[in-house]
Amino acid sequence: MADVTYYVALPFKQDDDGTPVAGNAEECQSSAVALRRAETMSRMPGSIGAVAFSRTGDPAIGEFGDAKLLRAYGNVPEDLSAL
Repeated sequence: MADVTYYVALPFKQDDDGTPVAGNAEECQSSAVALRRAETMSRMPGSIGAVAFSRTGDPAIGEFGDAKLLRAYGNVPEDLSAL
């Protein structure tokens, strides 16, 4: 199977200790949709920010490259390597 690119919007909230935690990721149809969705997520009640990113790989074998940050909105963690 050929490589596929997934576009994702991911919001962030704070836990009770004030530590940023990732919310529920949403897959989007394109980079433009992911950017708009992340911007909207960053302004939702309880949200401290959001990111839009993409990942490319082969879902048939489960191998994906590193996530590529498209844009960050608001107050998100500096280290997003866990994406």
